[in-house]
Amino acid sequence: MRGLHRPLGIAATAAVVMVAIAACASAGPGGTPAPASLGAVTPIPPEGEVSATGTVIDTGGAAQLCLGAVAESYPPQCTGIPLEGWTWQGVDGAESSGDVTWGAYAVRGTYDGESFTSTQPPILLALYDPIRPEDPTGGTPGTGDEATLAAIQDELPAKLGDAYLTSYPQDGWLWVDVVWDDGSWQEAADAEYGADTVVIRSAITETGG
Repeated sequence: MRGLHRPLGIAATAAVVMVAIAACASAGPGGTPAPASLGAVTPIPPEGEVSATGTVIDTGGAAQLCLGAVAESYPPQCTGIPLEGWTWQGVDGAESSGDVTWGAYAVRGTYDGESFTSTQPPILLALYDPIRPEDPTGGTPGTGDEATLAAIQDELPAKLGDAYLTSYPQDGWLWVDVVWDDGSWQEAADAEYGADTVVIRSAITETGG
């Protein structure tokens, strides 16, 4: 009795068709790839001038820009981003203790995704009067309940890593502050949690200059 032999060409064609079908199925209707999850996204660094406000802490000549919480110790402590091109010459409002010098300022410069390079004289934060940013929610309450927002809040430090600064729930939204977002994290958050749940705010903002 002869065995049944399938021609190799037909078998190969069938395999290709099955792979194509599987790819389309994973991509969803219309073959559009599913959006990347929040933890898989890396925002693209800004190309032009940017600004930020925070505390500059210089320890032995190594300055960092603290955009999030600062420990109320003496001298203060924080986990910030490296600050290049910084000088205390001509800068008011600084305090010192031992080899640590610090002060709160508005700074302008460039950001490469890892460090901030100061390119203009800083402004003492107490004298800084920025334009109030628009409310991204338009005053409309979000759709997140307390338990949902708390669960999302617990996930964020692991998903965002060192870029995560702080977050808090308010009016059905979870407001999340990060070092820098070009819109990629906001898009990913909308896809993962719903468009009316999370607001991602970038501490470093483009100046348009």
